[in-house]
Formats: sequence, C-alpha cells, structure tokens
Amino acid sequence: AELNDFLDKKLRAKTFPYAFWGNPAIKDAIEAIGVPHPEVDLILVNGKSVDFAYRLQEGDRVSVYPKFELLNIEEVTQLRPKPMRQPRFIADVNLGKLARKLRLLGFDTLYRNDYLDEEIIRIAIEEHRIILTRDAELLKNHRVTHGYWLRSTLSEAQIKEVVEKFDLYSLIKAFSRCMVCNGLLNPVAKAEIVHLLKPQTRHNFDRFFRCRDCRKIYWQGTHYQRMFSFISDLQNR
Repeated sequence: AELNDFLDKKLRAKTFPYAFWGNPAIKDAIEAIGVPHPEVDLILVNGKSVDFAYRLQEGDRVSVYPKFELLNIEEVTQLRPKPMRQPRFIADVNLGKLARKLRLLGFDTLYRNDYLDEEIIRIAIEEHRIILTRDAELLKNHRVTHGYWLRSTLSEAQIKEVVEKFDLYSLIKAFSRCMVCNGLLNPVAKAEIVHLLKPQTRHNFDRFFRCRDCRKIYWQGTHYQRMFSFISDLQNR
C-alpha cells in the first residue's frame, strides 16, 4: 500500500500494464512510474526475486514491495545493504521541524537549511545515514541506498510517520540530544553555569544539561513539560 502513494490514482491497488521499448532495467521502469528505488525492498518477476539490474522482458509479471525494516527477507535477492538497526538520519532543507523533533527523541539527525542535494547524498553515503525528504526525485539518484519520502507535510504527523516506519519506539532516548545542533547533552552542575542563567531560572531550577558541542543549556521548565507530554503521547501511540 505504501508504494501506491507514488502512483497516479487510477493505477493504485491494482495490476496495470506497462509499455516499454527494448529491455530496460527494472529500476528505471519502477522509477519511471514514480516510485523511488530506496522505497523498494523486494521485486518479484514471474514469482522470482530479482535485483535492480534485471532487464524487463515481454510478458513479465512484476510485483514491487516496500521496505521491510522489520521483516527478515534474507532468502530473496537483496536490493541494498541490510536495514540500519541503529538509524541515523539526514533531513532535507524542508524538514527542519522534523529534525528538531527527532533530536528531541534522541536520534542522530543532521539538518541545515542550505543543504544541496549533492551534499545530502554525499553525507548519507559517507556516514551511513537515511535520507528523509519531501522530494521524491532526490531519492531516485542511483547512489542513494537508504531513504524515505515523507507523506505528510505536518511535522507532528511526520515524526509519528518516521517512528512508525522505522520502528523506533524502543530506541527513543528523550532529551539526550541538542535540538539546535544535534550534539549530545551532558549533566552540568548549577554552580558551573549559574552566571549564565537568568534570575528566574536560577531561582526556580536546580537540574541542568549542556550541549557538549554548541554549549546550549537546558532545564526542565514549562517547555520540558510540553515536550514530555508529546513524547508520552507518541510512545502510547
């Protein structure tokens, strides 16, 4: 059902013919109808699993299935390296709010609002990261191995989508990363930072954390309660 999101409405959830010339690679045919290859985890041609290099033949019956992060399909032809069990992400320029929420949940998520597509792809390859994007064309680049196209345009729906898609519930480590820069948070003694605090914060709070990279200071104020409520709702599904 997930791959139907990329198809024209009149083609969804049913068998349909596909016209082609010569013997194109099945990867090219799949992307020609709109489905980025990182969204695909299994291809069956006439009931047999094949890889992206398979050349279409007249009369072939093709079935295409989405990524199986939770299902072991080792007995069939693998289309990419094994799923990333400790996922790390890189988000495109349109997903700043999603990146902050993923960091809030403790997931290593890179984001800049000036990333170029080539830069995203290079970093994803070098650092073994999953590309998160609203641009399906970005995922069609042949070098991309792991990526996901966000269906929703709303950040709260997007975070639920990603957590569900990659089954991240058991991996959540809330309030362990900086929402601003992605650095890890460490406890810090109040005495070390008291001179940096506003009078009201200094008076009302005693427990603090500091980002080891950008040095931003965090404490359990009203914003913490709102975020804690959000995380609880997410974990309770």
